[in-house]
Amino acid sequence: MKRFWEIDSLRGIAIIAMVISNLVTDLIFFGLYFPGSLAGFWNLFAYATATTFIVLVGISLSLSYSRVRKWKKQRLWKKYIERGLKILSWGLIITAVTYLLMDSGYILFGVLHLIGLSIILSVPFLNFKELNLWLGGLLIFLGIFTKTFTVDFSWLVWLGLMPQNFFSVDYFPLLPWFGVVLTGIYLGKIFYPDGKRMLKIKERKSGMLSYLGKHSLIIYLIHQPILIGLLYLLVL
Repeated sequence: MKRFWEIDSLRGIAIIAMVISNLVTDLIFFGLYFPGSLAGFWNLFAYATATTFIVLVGISLSLSYSRVRKWKKQRLWKKYIERGLKILSWGLIITAVTYLLMDSGYILFGVLHLIGLSIILSVPFLNFKELNLWLGGLLIFLGIFTKTFTVDFSWLVWLGLMPQNFFSVDYFPLLPWFGVVLTGIYLGKIFYPDGKRMLKIKERKSGMLSYLGKHSLIIYLIHQPILIGLLYLLVL
């Protein structure tokens, strides 16, 4: 599958920003940094980083679909289900590890859970264009709305309904984040119709940012153990 250097580079920027954001969170968790007046900035930075990363997930799904849309439905569903389950499995491993290692705030439904499930759920929407923009906006609105109240149960945390005092260091429920994925699919169809770049951008050789973008999953999987291990050594 042809890759677009600008997509890989943007993903590379997003993964660097995510590592920085998680480093700040880890420093706060270990009591090594107190953001004070910068707390609002770091919250905004984290949301902007996550939004960029997840929009790119939607754009990448749109590009992928443009190359396989003529496949038989059974084969098409199999491709995305297998891909989604693979990433979701990594998310479940992270859930198990953080549950064993953390007293509170373990990752119940983080960004990998979201991406894995979104890949599977996106299949019926990959053939649409404007509908994804409207549905995405609706889901984002519903996600903002659900944050204004709590519930007495925890079995819909993955959807965005949180019980009182719920806390997780990495939480990306379907509401509103699947709406961001759908918005990304819409943008992919706008800027890359039929899998072809609409804007005239000069081709470039793959640089460091592009390299990081191509390997964003492995970077995501290993960066936290490395950061937490180094911080443990600092506080010992």
